[in-house]
Amino acid sequence: MPVLHTPTPLSPTAATGRRLCTALLAAALLLGAAGGATAASGTSGPAASGPASGADEAGWTAEPAAAGTAPARPYFYLAGPAGTVLEDRLALTNTSDRERTVTLRGADAYNTAAGALAVRPAEAEGPRSGADPGAGSWFSFGAATTVKVPPRTRAVVPFTVTLPPASLPGDHPAAVIAAADGREAGVRVHLRVGGPTLAALTVEDVSVRGRGARTVVAYTLVNRGNVALAPELALRAEGLFGEVPGRTARALPLELLPGQRVSLTEPWPGAPVLDAVDLTLTVTAPGAAPATATASARFLPWGVAARVGAGLLGLGGVALAALLLVRGRRGRGAATADEEPVPAGERAPEHELTGASR
Repeated sequence: MPVLHTPTPLSPTAATGRRLCTALLAAALLLGAAGGATAASGTSGPAASGPASGADEAGWTAEPAAAGTAPARPYFYLAGPAGTVLEDRLALTNTSDRERTVTLRGADAYNTAAGALAVRPAEAEGPRSGADPGAGSWFSFGAATTVKVPPRTRAVVPFTVTLPPASLPGDHPAAVIAAADGREAGVRVHLRVGGPTLAALTVEDVSVRGRGARTVVAYTLVNRGNVALAPELALRAEGLFGEVPGRTARALPLELLPGQRVSLTEPWPGAPVLDAVDLTLTVTAPGAAPATATASARFLPWGVAARVGAGLLGLGGVALAALLLVRGRRGRGAATADEEPVPAGERAPEHELTGASR
């Protein structure tokens, strides 16, 4: 498929405007940093699963091509029945003063063990063990797998996604990966094969870790359906003296992909200091039945435990000593009682030791 270049490179006026905007933005950032350096230190960078506009730092960008006057798209969304071919276009913009050579490929998307979105490297794409070879192998860029983009020019690259006739219905997360000058940028592809969908999840392996302000509830979420889920979590706790502050339902900052398993922790600032608690963890997602799991936890401050242990040890020592003393007295009394009294007249004479024989 041909690569479509914009007929007119970026004009000098547009370039000047871009430089002016960049200078103003840099000045604003410096002013903001002078007044709020502490707050800025805690901010996070753009999500890895977002659009690849961040590649502009390397002198080029990759993003879904806009259709006419339609607004820009943050990602691709493609859907169709199994056995069909879907089409879309990727826009590559070279903002530098030299030609860029960009290599394109499709990639499977998945959840890391901690829940983040990631894509498989190029050497891991293609058929793998199992019935589903992965949606990354369904992408084709024709002869445009490698694209040369002139300086300050935008190239529009068509691509196709061929859904195999035997592909399973539901979501097949993927991404378009563009690589140039040792750097990669990914554009998310929400890909769905037509057919029955099922939203289902379970929560497993619930446990409590830490004490005090560092208490967390660890658990595992498993997406057992065929569509991506946006889960919410709630924590309820019941102690010896009634309900303990838990966590109200809140949206988790992740997208759980089909067939994926992630291990997460939930902070529990309301954990008691001294109590025995039964926990109920409830996870919900749109279209899925609520999933629950329970666990028990015992809370005892280490200082109190040490003092109680020392006290019990001391009491045990005192009790042991008392027991030995009582047994000793009883033994001496029994020996005296067992001696038979002898009449005074029958006592053996006491011999006087004078050194002379008798």
